[in-house]
Amino acid sequence: MPHRHARSRRSALYVPANNVRALAKIGDLAADGYIIDLEDSVSPDDKETARQTLTEYFSGGPEAHSERIIRVNALDTPWGEADLAAAVACRPDAVLMPKISSPEDIVDVEAKLASLDAPESLRIWAMIETPAGIARCRHISEAALERRTRLDCLVAGTNDLAKDTGTALTPDRAFLTPWLLEIVLCARFAGLDALDGVSNEFRDAERITAECRQGRQMGFDGKTLIHPNQIRPANSEFGVSEQDIATARRIVDAFSSPEHAGKGVISLDGKMVERLHLQQAEALLAKASMEET
Repeated sequence: MPHRHARSRRSALYVPANNVRALAKIGDLAADGYIIDLEDSVSPDDKETARQTLTEYFSGGPEAHSERIIRVNALDTPWGEADLAAAVACRPDAVLMPKISSPEDIVDVEAKLASLDAPESLRIWAMIETPAGIARCRHISEAALERRTRLDCLVAGTNDLAKDTGTALTPDRAFLTPWLLEIVLCARFAGLDALDGVSNEFRDAERITAECRQGRQMGFDGKTLIHPNQIRPANSEFGVSEQDIATARRIVDAFSSPEHAGKGVISLDGKMVERLHLQQAEALLAKASMEET
């Protein structure tokens, strides 16, 4: 399996696969990724039509500069296998699998992709949105690490988690926080990206900004979105500020100077700075470079 390619994933907007007008607007928006959805946002009666619309979009649409991900229905549903076959034919960057609850779920998807002759570049994103998914998140990430699977990103499904557990979705998301942190921890362990769940209050600018800031502080790489109005705050909160860049460059420059050659710890602006901070600074500058492209 090829190595993962680092991408900026500050914002990932869900777009219903059966919404022709929304699909047509993708090229005019500034999200880092678009999750074209065949699952929750499409009713059972519209599944086949949505699949056809999806195929037409990918066959006739212009080349996208952002990532395009297709969320399919689970393989154990009446639509899952047909969705996955259609997705592979569209050649997106990734398929987003819902309700991943065990390492075996990833193995099953891998086998299906192999049988469909999916290109090696096609990645798997996994929604962690069930009690079983949270309980086995560590095992899912371990399997990705040990078996070098296509798994590339964990996506928090906060609405389903709240529904399945009876947990209240309070504005501060206090009751969900332990599970969200578990997703981030497991992603980091396996070298995966992690995206925060959606904010349902798409008309509340303060709410989406606060959730994005909270998600960034938790360690998420970005946030999944349900409305174009949420793209700007997500890109801003998960992006790299000019001040962050300046600080990172000072750290890199300091460790590069001859007087600090080979040192593990240096003093900079009255603070002790270690090589782990150098690694963080280099990663931040790399992220900033991705956001510019």
